[in-house]
Amino acid sequence: MTGTWARLPRSTPFRLALTFAFLFMLAFILAGAIVYQMMSADLAEQLDDTVKETYAVIASTYTDTDPKELVETIESHSLRSPKKEQLFSLTDPAGNRLAGNFTAAGLPEGFSMFGAEMPGLPAGTEYRAYSGSLGANTLTIAFSLSETKELEAIMLMSFGWATLIITGLAVTGGALLASRVQRRLDGIAATMVDVSHGRLDTRIPLTGKGDDIDIVSSQVNAALDRLSALVEGMKQVSADIAHDLKTPLNRLQMILEGAADKAARHQDVSDDLADARMEGHQINETFDALLRIAQIEAGARKARFTDVDLGDILRTIAEIYTDVAEDDGKSLSPPRLEETTGRIHGDRELLTQMVANLVENTLRHCPPGTSIKLSVTRQGDRVLACVADNGPGIPAGEREKVFQRLYRLDHSRSTPGSGLGLSLVRAIADLHGATITLEDCKPGLAVAVSFPLAMD
Repeated sequence: MTGTWARLPRSTPFRLALTFAFLFMLAFILAGAIVYQMMSADLAEQLDDTVKETYAVIASTYTDTDPKELVETIESHSLRSPKKEQLFSLTDPAGNRLAGNFTAAGLPEGFSMFGAEMPGLPAGTEYRAYSGSLGANTLTIAFSLSETKELEAIMLMSFGWATLIITGLAVTGGALLASRVQRRLDGIAATMVDVSHGRLDTRIPLTGKGDDIDIVSSQVNAALDRLSALVEGMKQVSADIAHDLKTPLNRLQMILEGAADKAARHQDVSDDLADARMEGHQINETFDALLRIAQIEAGARKARFTDVDLGDILRTIAEIYTDVAEDDGKSLSPPRLEETTGRIHGDRELLTQMVANLVENTLRHCPPGTSIKLSVTRQGDRVLACVADNGPGIPAGEREKVFQRLYRLDHSRSTPGSGLGLSLVRAIADLHGATITLEDCKPGLAVAVSFPLAMD
């Protein structure tokens, strides 16, 4: 935790959080300044309205014949403002005060501003005044700006505290969110470090929230699963090559040594050379199959994918292998196809080889009298290709192992083959996003390959 907080100022999530907080505060300050200006203008307008309304009320008491009522009204209003928040002044043409609580001197008609420079007014106080003529005299009404200034000060204070609180919350919340993101990024980085040190079973922990980081982490974990499977496959291939190819190589060496001894004794070595050629050919076929599987697993053939009808492939395989099966004492029935099977997206050549491998595997390992059946059916958004027989089948504990490279059942080691046929089938199925299941036909075995339906 300490390390995470120490790296936080340099982390991208924290910098993004600070940038967001800064932009948010800038927008808040600009909005606050606009609101402040609007409220100040509104307060000033309200004050002007109040001053003018008061002027109008007092001026309405003036008559040319009896100015006494006007004087009494002004004096009455003056008495109500002992602290001089409101000022009233009635002056004659010479500037002498006739009534009121201050003498307005030198003020223009209409609205004006003045401060406490006039005698008898509180220090530091500003006033908003309105002056007008009543006959030969001048009436001036002035209201103090202290209440307006106080409201503005309260508004500024509130806005300042709100700015500080929101800034603190934005930075703190951003730091907390950034620290959570940083911990998850640290988890990804730690997983990559473990993988780089050879610990391929390490996976990125998921929160289960399904957010962007979880999606990326799931994709990385899937890639690590694939990488781990490939590495394990390479290890298995290395072990299988060392184990299963050692016998033919030793046999080839023994044949060549025997041929060399015969040649030294001037004996015919043609039979030995023929055996050596056969052994070498078998070894080359094994390595070619391994190379082909590696190329398929690398996905290099995906560029050749087109829409393919599995029914056409099964009909072609049936036409090719029907006579072969009869010659071997077995039977291969015409494929059973549904009229609305649907097409898949794939490599026709590889799919043909996959079905051919399944049929050849059945022909090679089943006794005479075995019946082989091919079928293609539609199951929802999947297309199912199946090769079934009524032969001896495969024990349940061995069904997953037969897809390993160079793996052969004990009773099959005496028959020709390299143990790569079903490995190639699995590689082709994986390339096409298909799944393989081995099912017991009681008796016999059914190999079902389920492909995703091609999208229109």
